[in-house]
Order: sequence, then C-alpha cells, then structure tokens
Amino acid sequence: MAAPKSGLGDMADVKEAIRKQGEIVRKLKQEKADPEKISEEVEKLLSLKEQLGDARPQKFQLKTPKGTRDYNPRQMAIREGVFKTIINCFKRHGAETIDTPVFELKETLTGKYGEDAKLIYDLADQGGEILSLRYDLTVPFARYLAMNKINSIKRYHIAKVYRRDNPAMTRGRYREFYQCDFDIAGQYDLMIPDAECVKIVAEILSELNVGDFVIKLNNRLLLDGMFAVCGVPEEKFRTICSAVDKLDKTFWEDVRSEMVDEKGLAQEVADRIGEYVRLNGQLELVDQLMQDDQMMKNKMARQGLEEMKLLLTYCQLFGVLHKVSFDLSLARGLDYYTGVIYEAVLTAEKAQSDGGDKSEPVGVGSVAGGGRYDGLVGMFDPKGKKVPCVGVSIGIERLFSIMEAKAEAAEGKVRTTETQVYVASGQKNMLEERMKLCNLLWEGGIKTELSYKKNPKLLNQFQYAEDHGIPFLAIIGEQELKDGVVKVRNTSTREEETFPREKLLEEIRTRVSQS
Repeated sequence: MAAPKSGLGDMADVKEAIRKQGEIVRKLKQEKADPEKISEEVEKLLSLKEQLGDARPQKFQLKTPKGTRDYNPRQMAIREGVFKTIINCFKRHGAETIDTPVFELKETLTGKYGEDAKLIYDLADQGGEILSLRYDLTVPFARYLAMNKINSIKRYHIAKVYRRDNPAMTRGRYREFYQCDFDIAGQYDLMIPDAECVKIVAEILSELNVGDFVIKLNNRLLLDGMFAVCGVPEEKFRTICSAVDKLDKTFWEDVRSEMVDEKGLAQEVADRIGEYVRLNGQLELVDQLMQDDQMMKNKMARQGLEEMKLLLTYCQLFGVLHKVSFDLSLARGLDYYTGVIYEAVLTAEKAQSDGGDKSEPVGVGSVAGGGRYDGLVGMFDPKGKKVPCVGVSIGIERLFSIMEAKAEAAEGKVRTTETQVYVASGQKNMLEERMKLCNLLWEGGIKTELSYKKNPKLLNQFQYAEDHGIPFLAIIGEQELKDGVVKVRNTSTREEETFPREKLLEEIRTRVSQS
C-alpha cells in the first residue's frame, strides 16, 4: 500500500491547489463577500504561489547595463593587441606596475574632480564604510603614495574605472571602461618628466597607426594668470576653467554664454578670455605672449610661459615637436592639475574656406590626456607633504573602437587564440596517442590543441586549424607510431615533413620562431 502524501507533495499538487484557491477568491469577489474574508483567501493564494519559488519561469531582458558592453573573442584579440603595444611602451620607458581596489572610501575621492564629482558612483553603506567606485586611476595612485610614504616611482596602471555619465557608446564614452595610466612621481628638474609623458603619447599613437594626431599642450599656471589678467575673480578660476574645457566639444559662443549667463562673469571679461583662447602655435606663440606686458607682469602667467618654453624645447629634443601644439583653449576641468596639461586629439584634414591649397587639422576625438598634479598627494598626507607628480592616461576605449573599425574594413581574419600546433589523426582509436603527443608539446612549452572527439575526421581537423589560424599540425597514425615519427603540416602552404619523435620539439620551436 502506497504511503500517503505529506502536505501538498510535488509541484503538480501546488499548481492544482493554486487553481482551486484562485476559484475561491474569484467566487468571493463575484459575491461581494466580506473584504476581510477576501483578504484572508488572497493571502492563502499568495502563500501557495510562493511555494512555486524558482520553478516558475522568470521573464527578464537579456542586455548589458547601460553604458557597458560585452567583447567577443575577435574583439578581445584586437583589444589585447592594443594593450600589448601600450604596455611595451610603458616598460620601454622604465615603468613598473601597481594595482589598487576598484572602490575607495568616498572621502578619498571627494573634492578632487570639480564639477565632474557628480559622475562618481556611490555604493551602499558597507559595514560602516561609505564607499564609491573609482572615477579614475590618478586619485587612487596619490592615495597609494601617501599611505605607503613613497616619494619616487615611475608606474603604469591599467584597470577599469566607473563614471555615472550619459553614455555615448558610438563615440567611445562608457560608464565602465579601462584607463591606461603612466605617471612619474618625485622631485626632478623642471619639465623633464613632463616631456617624456608627451613622448610616450606620441610613441603609442604612432605605433598603433591610428592616423594623424596632435598633442595639445597648455599650463594651468598660465591659464590662471590669463584669467587674472582678463579680470576673472580668483574664486571663479576653477569654474571658468571648467567652461573653457568645453571648447573642444562646442562653440565659443556657447562657452561665452555659460560664463556670462550661468556663472556671472562680466561680458567684457569673457570677451578678453576669448581673444586668448583662440591662440595656438609652438615656440613662436610663447615668444608672442612673452611680449604681452600684462601677461609678463603676472607671476603665474610668467612662470607658465617659462615652463612652456622649456617643455617645447625638450619636445624638440625628443623628436616630437612636429606633433604638438601649444593651445590656450586647452583647460582640462579636473581640479587637481597644477601645471602642464596635455591632450592628444586625432585629426582630419579640412580645406580652408577660401578655396586655397592649404588645409588645417580638425580635431575628431580625444584619445589621451594628462598633466602635472603636484598637490594631490599632499591632500592625503597628514603633514601635507607634497610629492610632485605628472602623468598621462590613454583613452583605450576610443583607440579600441578605431582599431576594431580598421580590422573590419580590412576584412582579414583576426586570430583569437595563440595556439601553435594542432595534434591530429585520420585513423580511429588514436585518442590516447593524440593525448600523449599533446602532453609532450604542452610540457615543452608549445601552445597546443586537439579535437575533443574520439575519432574526428582528418579534413575537419585541417579545417579547424585553418579557421583558427593555427600555423602547424602534428599528425600521427599507426604507421607514424610504428616508425617513431610525427608528420608536421604547414597550415598555410599545406607542405608536410616527417621528423623523429625525439626531435619534434626542436623542429616545432624552430618553425614557430620563423613563422
């Protein structure tokens, strides 16, 4: 005799009970029964529905969060190639790497970003700590230096940062994205580290072959001196600087309107600023501004011009002067910059309106930026001890978008693995021998794959190697086992050679190094 069921038993019983309870609720409502009675029966219905738990199918939208994206293997292969170029450049210039947490105490980030502070992602209270996701890699670096009492380091850091921005993913603006930072901390002679940062940006953009670019240079000291000369009240320096920073994205008329209508600047002061921020050039512009009596009377402006002259001279020695432009419209709105600032912009050629043969470069997108921030570490040090710093951040997302578009246009295959050898066989019952050969190659440091089928077809294995760009196949069969040899096939030329098994590693290494 079957044992009686305990309670509602399986899910079929639960569903039947829900159906019956639903009928009871509907009947009571039709009869306009006592509301308390209806509520009581509804509670029973809800309780029954809860018992279904996760068994009920859940409807949800399959998408990545706003401002984020997935990367497929092909995209990741392109991305890793860009990372490799950047890291090689950083290491070539003597940098070592560090890592910091993805979130910081909120107080660490507060007061460092000016008007951009509204873009910081705040997290829920975690055990009494108020945390925020890191906005960039510079402030965590300054905190790291102060906390570990480090006075001198040349470091690079590649990691994700987060900004609660309005994403424009077609233009490479995300809420979650990588930054690639290079920074030099320490007390050194004027403008030498700054010039190396400019050189690094030029090297990376040239090696990636992303097209024409210009590295815009300016100086926060010069900007503040210019604001003072133009009549900007000192308490408005930062907010006016933030407005000027938008000149690469909008027209002067809009920036002027923001300064006058929103930030209360006098019209004549805004117009005077407009005369300066339209200027750009190289050493000749420094000389021109040094002839400006008002600028030279201001201590900050004079110091800024002297630094710019030295920086441009060093850029000439480093062979990158032809890639830089001293541009008074460059402001960079972050509060922590104290001296030289720079921004690399990809350019396109635009014919002049007079129909002449000359053309002028037009900015089409910022791909790197940075500057000097001598006061940031001191904000974290209990004694306010300053550690001079200068650094640059590479805009990896925009560069990646460009490289991906180039790969699409080329319509070539992009290797998504680094496999060097594919172990194959055309005969049945060779799985164990293929596994032994695979293990031999793995232990010899060769990147190797094999089919996961017991008896794969030889043509399918050849096709797999071709589709995945694997340069060589190691082929074995009963005859090869008897003779103690392995056949090596070149995937691209389809030429085959046979080698003694004991010499296979040596021969494979030779061919891999030559391919």
